[in-house]
Amino acid sequence: MIRLLVTVSILLLLAGCTGRDEKVFPQIATIETEGSLLGVHELAVNRNVPWELCWGPDDMLWFTEQEGRVCRLDTKTGVVDTLLVLPEVWFKRTAGLLGMDLYQEKDGTIEAFLNYTYKQDSLITSRLVRYELIEDSLLNPTLLLEIPGNTAHNGSRVKIAHNGLVYWATGDAYVYGNAQDSTSLNGKILRLNRDGSIPADNPIPGSPVWAWGFRNMQGLAENSRGQWYSSEHGEATDDELNLLQPLRNYGWPLIEGYLDTEKEKVHQLINQQEPLLAWTPTIAPAGILYYESAQLPALQNSILLVTLKAKSLRQIKMDSTGTKVLSEEILLDSVFGRLRSIAVSDKGIIYLSTSNRDWNPAPGFPKSTDDRILQIRLATERKGNLLKSKPALVQETNDGAGLYLRYCASCHKPDGTGVMDIFPSLLKNETVTGDKMKLLQLVLKGKNQMPSFAFLSDEELAAVLSYIRQSWSNESSDITTTYIRNNRNDR
Repeated sequence: MIRLLVTVSILLLLAGCTGRDEKVFPQIATIETEGSLLGVHELAVNRNVPWELCWGPDDMLWFTEQEGRVCRLDTKTGVVDTLLVLPEVWFKRTAGLLGMDLYQEKDGTIEAFLNYTYKQDSLITSRLVRYELIEDSLLNPTLLLEIPGNTAHNGSRVKIAHNGLVYWATGDAYVYGNAQDSTSLNGKILRLNRDGSIPADNPIPGSPVWAWGFRNMQGLAENSRGQWYSSEHGEATDDELNLLQPLRNYGWPLIEGYLDTEKEKVHQLINQQEPLLAWTPTIAPAGILYYESAQLPALQNSILLVTLKAKSLRQIKMDSTGTKVLSEEILLDSVFGRLRSIAVSDKGIIYLSTSNRDWNPAPGFPKSTDDRILQIRLATERKGNLLKSKPALVQETNDGAGLYLRYCASCHKPDGTGVMDIFPSLLKNETVTGDKMKLLQLVLKGKNQMPSFAFLSDEELAAVLSYIRQSWSNESSDITTTYIRNNRNDR
């Protein structure tokens, strides 16, 4: 018996445990904000694009991986189990296994609600499916709803409300008309019962549509007052944070961000709703949560947001009503690369996932340990990188290099090399270095996945087009402001 106890003690020490099954994860960074120290700990490494994080009713951290796995991480031991592998998931670019949320029935049964992309022949769809946790596997799938999908713009977040209803944030599936068509289920917030039926009190009788006018939502959260929020990718401008309300129209594609241009003011949309925040330059907002715990007082009554393009964790402080933004702080800035999802435990501990092995990694990523799941909790000492929160101030530069980094680099990369088979390289590219008129009209009108940049001024267009024509060994002539002004409306 003594030998057994000694052996167990040694194993616990080797596992890095202090006390009963309580693993001490490495503190790799410290965030200093409002006089508080927050420790950043590394829980899991070498994951493959963890897309959704959920704190489970079993006191474990659940997560999806985009290629089609549902996993569960025991935050006391660091052990990760695979609960489900979905071979039918169609994984390409931003399609795959995406959103998930969990619900516990009165009898203790845990249900997982998953959204994933499916392809049969040439038909792409986005599915909402309910599973049951039986022992350590997700079984008994029930298809609740299936809507049109695409290689991108599928959304999608799934959240179970405090009252047990299912909210599903869908993308417009790259069809501009979907978001404004109340009969389409794309570009919407959908509201369902957990069996897939339509709640009797939905705003449109017989329809799951709860709100509309969205391009590609990437975050969805509810606070304890029952207020709902979403984050959304804009096109070339105006990423959004929205306060969601039933029957409201959030504008896309007729209105982007605030109602602040003459072109937008022409549209008289019924129940049109402006965002709480809009970001230009875009930051690619992803997962969000409404933090209300007293565990981290400096973060209380804030929306916490992670971003992809900006590679940041942001704290958006709200007023006491939850309807007005007071300030925006950056807590993590470019340290861990692209951040995709965020969750919080019942004890107020925060969890983040990186997204550096996805289709569009930032320069310098992925690192050897990517993708990672991180934990943020109160710290007693400074360890690792010392990071200080800072106001989210936009420092805009209107020279060619600055404009390129702001509007083009997230797709075509800072060095112009692009993303293979998706966004073309700009190096020695005939479209870039050849006919100036063709290039100008392409940039003004957009094509396929490239948006229109007609909102840029003549001076800005001249600067950025000249920059790409004369960078990375491109040796073409510049494009002057006069040339843009004279040819801007050429047909």
